[in-house]
Amino acid sequence: MRQKLGSSERRACRTIGVARSTQRYEATPVDDDSLRLALVRLAKQYGRYGYRKIAELLRIEGWKVNHKKVERLWREEGLQIPQRHKKRKRLYHKDSSVIRLRPRYQNHIWSIDFVHDKLAGGRPYKMLTVLDEYSREALCVAVKPRMGNAEVLEALYPLFLKHCPLYTSPSPRDLSTPRMPSSA
Repeated sequence: MRQKLGSSERRACRTIGVARSTQRYEATPVDDDSLRLALVRLAKQYGRYGYRKIAELLRIEGWKVNHKKVERLWREEGLQIPQRHKKRKRLYHKDSSVIRLRPRYQNHIWSIDFVHDKLAGGRPYKMLTVLDEYSREALCVAVKPRMGNAEVLEALYPLFLKHCPLYTSPSPRDLSTPRMPSSA
């Protein structure tokens, strides 16, 4: 604009409303390669540290950087903090009040689990799986779109009748006369 109108820099900047110092500013290219190498080295050395902690370590080493520059370089390098793994929960309490039983014979211990998934059309379904821990045999796999407590009992009841002698129906005679505990 100055060359077209032939006016001074001061008058042109006043007309546009821009400070004269912006017209004279020349950016100095900064070589960040050594800073990048130090950043990557510290990120590998301290794997659980984020960019803020790494920026602090860089300043301790003598680099004059703020956290915003370190964050920009961190993202450009594609660095990430690894995901924290959840601790596996124990099947018993610390005082060993509940101990997991090992199966000794068939139908001694069953494991029951639900599996959720979706069909190709997007409709969800639920599977109830019952395994015998000793023989690793699948005793039941019940598949339904929705499974509440009534459906679970409906799937388990035939298994109890077939595999567990404790769950056979009592005779009417046993129900009519209550038993008194024997005093020995």
